[in-house]
Amino acid sequence: MEKRTKSENIVWHGGAVTYEDRCALLKQKGLVIWFTGLSGSGKSTIAVELEKQLTAEGRLVYRLDGDNVRHGLNGDLGFSASDRDENIRRIAEVAALFKDAGVITLVSFIAPFRRMRAFAREKAGENGFVEVYVKADVNTCAERDPKGLYQKAFKGEISDFTGISSPYEEPNQPEIVLDTTQNSVEESVRKIKEYLQSDGF
Repeated sequence: MEKRTKSENIVWHGGAVTYEDRCALLKQKGLVIWFTGLSGSGKSTIAVELEKQLTAEGRLVYRLDGDNVRHGLNGDLGFSASDRDENIRRIAEVAALFKDAGVITLVSFIAPFRRMRAFAREKAGENGFVEVYVKADVNTCAERDPKGLYQKAFKGEISDFTGISSPYEEPNQPEIVLDTTQNSVEESVRKIKEYLQSDGF
């Protein structure tokens, strides 16, 4: 990732309330759970169900979805390589702020490049970041095609489409792998919750 020009004449202002204070108030640890995978792999569907279940259990959870964020915060970005990097840079910064607030933050972004997922992990902190690889092959995702995007990509109506005309770099060492060609939504959510419980979250 290229180094960004820093703003001038600014000073970081610390507060009297710490991350630990906020976690104690909420009775939970702030956390970023980052779902990555091809379009149609099931990222958003799993995140929605996980948010529902954790909220029902009394946890403060917020979901940041790739499409939703592009309606507002990232609405000025396209899908070039540089815009994709900026898309992830911004959401990584936002997710880190949510985590610092003590919120369990579910991020559903394709995030096709390893270096940007590494950046997101660095911003959240190694102990506050869980990478979930939602795995499904291109053919399966194209068969599902919930948004009709693959058909457009095959026809050449969408350029730089991840998995077709733009690469997707699989995670090297994700904390969790969910193969949605084999696992149902319920099974996938259960695997995530079991991991969080076993790891002390």
